[in-house]
Amino acid sequence: MVFSSLFFLFAFLPIAFLLYFITPVKYRNYTLFLESLFFYSFGEGVLVFLLLFSSVFNYFVARWIEKEKKKGLILSLVVNLGMLFCFKYLDFTLGNIVRVFEALHMECPVHVIGILLPIGISFYTFQALSYCIDVYYGRINASRSYIDFATYLCMFPQLVAGPIVRYTDIEKQINNRKTNLDNISAGIERFIIGLAKKVLLANPMAAVADGVFKLPVDDLSTSLAWLGAVAYTFQIFFDFSGYSDMAIGLGKIFGYDFLENFNFPYVAKSIKEFWRRWHISMSTWFRDYVYIPLGGNRKGNIRTYVNLLIVFMVTGMWHGASWHFLAWGLFHGFFLVMERLGFSKILEKIPSFFQHLYALLVILIGWVIFRAESVPIAFRYITKMFSFSEGSIETAIQGNLLLSSFEVLVFILAIFFSIPFAKNMVAKYSTKKYVEWGWMAFLLMIFVLSVIFINSSGYNPFIYFRF
Repeated sequence: MVFSSLFFLFAFLPIAFLLYFITPVKYRNYTLFLESLFFYSFGEGVLVFLLLFSSVFNYFVARWIEKEKKKGLILSLVVNLGMLFCFKYLDFTLGNIVRVFEALHMECPVHVIGILLPIGISFYTFQALSYCIDVYYGRINASRSYIDFATYLCMFPQLVAGPIVRYTDIEKQINNRKTNLDNISAGIERFIIGLAKKVLLANPMAAVADGVFKLPVDDLSTSLAWLGAVAYTFQIFFDFSGYSDMAIGLGKIFGYDFLENFNFPYVAKSIKEFWRRWHISMSTWFRDYVYIPLGGNRKGNIRTYVNLLIVFMVTGMWHGASWHFLAWGLFHGFFLVMERLGFSKILEKIPSFFQHLYALLVILIGWVIFRAESVPIAFRYITKMFSFSEGSIETAIQGNLLLSSFEVLVFILAIFFSIPFAKNMVAKYSTKKYVEWGWMAFLLMIFVLSVIFINSSGYNPFIYFRF
């Protein structure tokens, strides 16, 4: 079930809100937990039992960690990471073993199993791991209520695509959250903004990007290759930040304050700044639970560079079991190392425009690596972008890539809403009555337009569901 579906908007969500708010306050976690299980099982079926297993196991192992710290943490790491490996990386590993044997012209003793990837497994596994690790270090006490912990782990607003919520951030809200009209109003506003990002911006950009990337790379012109890369750059931002906005908005309605997950990443002037603004919950998770335990920047420059590359290698593989995700992570890790080696000082001496240009170019090329089906295809695609080759009009027609006036408008709007200008203007003049009423009218308009677009189009993918 996706947030940008009519069933979710006009069936599941109203019923979920009604049941939640008519439930006595002390039993609302039970209601939210059951609603979350229904939400997950609606799309994943029996895989909901994997989520239930994770909640039961981590609830009890965290309590054991308080008694047997080292043994408990080892068990938590083995089971959680083992589960993630089996469902997300086992087929990838077996597939590579098969290819090695084929290259050696030998009979392979194993074969790819074809395991289904449970939606959201990376997100809820990382939340469970952070919970157990924080209990180990004494940052929090293990929950004494299974329902309270399970509500945190399984909460449907952030269950399948984040943001990654840490128990330490919402511990006090689990049983002491307040719901009032201001929170509900702010939550609805945030949800509508996220829905519009997804439906009105990400989906049209997805249609353009998919149209380009499905074509044979050798048939692309340079301009068409750039069109696909730019469209995907906007698609992935508005898709994922839109989902995060909807999750944060829903959380606020239920009384939870989830931390921000995106902060206009495309205004960054360096790759280091980009990662302070992009998928913040994931990047800070890797910083706190991988980079710092590895030694961070405390053990000399060489070790720092190695740690950065390890973290971004893992970051790439977190997104999917494929070599091109690994390449994307190492690509970003390389530029972070280069900036630490002194390139950042050079950047600081040049005009801001060129700093932005550098960051955007690296980010955009990185998204090509991320989107391509393999590393060789990504390399050929990037070569096309800089080869100044001409394509035929037939190629563009084949991919339905002659942009309509609507798609041109979407590109312009995508650029405009990728920068904080509109947000700053609304915040600056929010006390003006006409601005307040105008903003409400704008929200109503984009909600209605979103519903119309959902109803008229069957194209509504969520990129991060695959992760």
